[in-house]
Amino acid sequence: MLGTIVVLLGLVVFEIVNSIDNAIVNAHVLRTVSARARRWFLIWGILTAVVVIRGVLPFLIVWLSASELSFVEALRATFGGDAEIGHIIEEKKFIILMGGGIFLALLYLHWLFLEKKEPFFIPDKLIKPHYGIWFFGFTAVLLVVLLYLSRASPLMMLSAAIGNAVFFILYGFKEQAEKKEHELHGAHLSDISKLMYLEILDTTFSFDGVLGAFAFTTNVMLILIGNGIGALVVRDLTIRGIDRVARYKWLKNGAMTSIGFLGVFMMVEAFGIELPEWIPTVITLALVGVAFFASHRLLKKEGVVHLHV
Repeated sequence: MLGTIVVLLGLVVFEIVNSIDNAIVNAHVLRTVSARARRWFLIWGILTAVVVIRGVLPFLIVWLSASELSFVEALRATFGGDAEIGHIIEEKKFIILMGGGIFLALLYLHWLFLEKKEPFFIPDKLIKPHYGIWFFGFTAVLLVVLLYLSRASPLMMLSAAIGNAVFFILYGFKEQAEKKEHELHGAHLSDISKLMYLEILDTTFSFDGVLGAFAFTTNVMLILIGNGIGALVVRDLTIRGIDRVARYKWLKNGAMTSIGFLGVFMMVEAFGIELPEWIPTVITLALVGVAFFASHRLLKKEGVVHLHV
């Protein structure tokens, strides 16, 4: 029970901090729609944000990683607690861990090398803006090293390649989505068109949280509950005051650095090195907590109205 609570706590915190960027984009678009459309996004949009994306997608990833299981057997393992089938999924989790691990590692490296930030942790301060060109060389070398280390397992090599490909495909979509968001702000489009755009955008952003969840557990039910709670909190923040959260200067540093650690943990475990299940939660809470309270102190020092916690 204690282990389950720790995992759920980690999933909730990870989902919240990982979704802040998405929530900010959502908030900008929602300012241009009616109050009725905002309520629809908060209430009915939960069906796709929580049940479909954060429930169905993790299940599909688990099912596809254990190709010898039928769809029904995978459902039994997920919702029926079939121990024998669950053991098969446990044996194949290295496929998920490798693909998800390299995805998260690339996500962190992209932020570290290419995105604008306020330095806080040591790596943030060491990597200067003009080092951005090294991102592509570094990620290429990382992929080659992982493929070489995985050479004994074709499935693990394929998983690493897929994780790498998914990252670059999704981030192409994200960059286009961010450009589109500026066009939508104030554009004369119907509320339905804007809400459809937000749902598609939310699906794209959700991949980060879903893949990162496997650093905490391969139990789809726990992922659904933990990520679902986090998604509900983020949706509420989007409506009620995401701008206040965005003022926390180094919060994203904590979130992205924790993503980097989770990526490393997943890749390490993919090679059969078991880590205590509480480590991802502790690291996530520690990094996000340090960044949050440092940002909180800065806001108090500057006399800015802060978020009540």
